[in-house]
Amino acid sequence: MSVTSVITRRAALGLLATIGLGACSRGGAGNDSATSGTPNATTAGASASGKKTFTIAMIAKSSTNPVFLSGRQGAEAAADSIGKATGVTVKIDWLTPPNEDAAVQAQRIAQAVNAGDDAILLSASDASKLVGAIDEAVARGVPVMTFDSDVPTSKRFSFYGGDDEAMGRQVMAELAKQMGGKGKIGILAGNQNAPNLQKRVKGAKDEAAKYPGMQILGTFYHIETPQDAAAEVLRAQNAYPDIQGWAFIGGWPLWTKTLLTDLDPNKVKIVSVDALPSELPYVDKGLAPVLFAQPTYNWGYVSVKTIWDHVHDKKDVPAHVQMDLIRVDKSNLNQWAKQLKDWGFSDVDPKYLNQ
Repeated sequence: MSVTSVITRRAALGLLATIGLGACSRGGAGNDSATSGTPNATTAGASASGKKTFTIAMIAKSSTNPVFLSGRQGAEAAADSIGKATGVTVKIDWLTPPNEDAAVQAQRIAQAVNAGDDAILLSASDASKLVGAIDEAVARGVPVMTFDSDVPTSKRFSFYGGDDEAMGRQVMAELAKQMGGKGKIGILAGNQNAPNLQKRVKGAKDEAAKYPGMQILGTFYHIETPQDAAAEVLRAQNAYPDIQGWAFIGGWPLWTKTLLTDLDPNKVKIVSVDALPSELPYVDKGLAPVLFAQPTYNWGYVSVKTIWDHVHDKKDVPAHVQMDLIRVDKSNLNQWAKQLKDWGFSDVDPKYLNQ
């Protein structure tokens, strides 16, 4: 999917259907004609109809992870848009822990319920530890929607995100293309307990199996901070100096400049999920010739619109609101940089905006 087919500049808040909402054809997400499924949880007693304030607790994985800060920006923008259109004040109650911790997320879910929030938006750090908290919230009349990392066995009513196995396959297929279908590779995998990342790893391994000339030397897990991720790449690269390619199922180490100087683009190629401003120099240098961007801004924007449609306006929404990846390479680096700036990123290097 190209950048221009996703969202045109300065129209990001009104053309969400173009980034993979499938059957959802409105500017938000989820309408009465959606065909992707129906909610799997009721929202009796949760509607804020007639209220002047509607509060959504947003609980992402980590408040220090820039992809979730981008999602928060999108949520705030959607809240503002809904408020202007309806006269209802929509508030985003940001309850994201500083670091990944499913136990803290469960506590924050209970906190939101006790505070009387109208809905909860969650990206799960560990699905197995959050089913009970989600189901308890729903039982107490507070509907829950997930994004990015799902808890499908819970009573959440909808999930906004991509097909994680397909993401993993897509990254590995591109890496195979970049390497001519042969070579020794590593998979950088983030949090071993995150269900979305587990699926991406599976997809990557399944795709790699199609290429007899490619050998996976290891799957490497780490704390999801840029510093820890970059350190793990370098540790693995030192332990296995014949690694020629990396499949990053998240862009964590590319959020620092470390690998720009410590890896040689003539010897190592990276293909990664995510394409945040800090990652663009890796494309420019050729170390990461292709990135697959998640429209992380829309984690918040689309999800808040979906919650509003379902909880406040009582509309049916899909059980899975599909999100597609956006391929970023040198040919569309300028377009993507402008899109990031329009989504509120202030750290986009001006040289990519002026190309």
